[in-house]
Amino acid sequence: MSAIRLLVLGAVRQHGRAHGYQVRNDLEFWGAHEWSNAKPGSIYHALKQMAKQGLLHAHEIAPSTAGGPPRTEYEITAAGDEAYFALLREALVAYDQKMDVKSAAIGFVVDLPRQEAVALLEERVRRIEEWRAAVTEHYVPEGGPEPLGHIGEIMNLWVYTADAEAEWTRGLIGRIEAGSYTFAGEGEPFVGILAEDQENPYATGERHPGDER
Repeated sequence: MSAIRLLVLGAVRQHGRAHGYQVRNDLEFWGAHEWSNAKPGSIYHALKQMAKQGLLHAHEIAPSTAGGPPRTEYEITAAGDEAYFALLREALVAYDQKMDVKSAAIGFVVDLPRQEAVALLEERVRRIEEWRAAVTEHYVPEGGPEPLGHIGEIMNLWVYTADAEAEWTRGLIGRIEAGSYTFAGEGEPFVGILAEDQENPYATGERHPGDER
């Protein structure tokens, strides 16, 4: 799974309608350009591709009176909404996702009902534990990596990483069950998007030919 599709669909969905530079600005505000492949070129490419695929609807907007090229504003379609939630749910349960996909999923978890989010995260823990049990049938971390030479350190890293992620996920489940955050159907959730005229303190400052579109 590519994080960029989930990130772009989620950002457009939060705005209702957004042009490419707004989406890019939001993703930079979230730091996604540091922990994912959400670079300017990939963002604009994803917008155009998903519009062709029917996941986004492209609205051509007339240029401003001050001049400049016309902009395209994107709005998520019913198919796009369905694809977004499918990506989100899969990213929350699949242990073998890359860190950018995991991070994107946690960023949008409040778009789900609270109980569903808990259930998906519990499934994530179950899959981590299942993976760990399969690995430790052949490798017992308590015995240390030395019997396998330095290659044993790879398995050691995997197991320790799995344990840390399972512990963190259980903590998140506990916080959600205790009432933290606002989930779908509970009112207005926290939405970390920028107004069009709001300065982004984390912007890269780089311009791209698609910025005006």
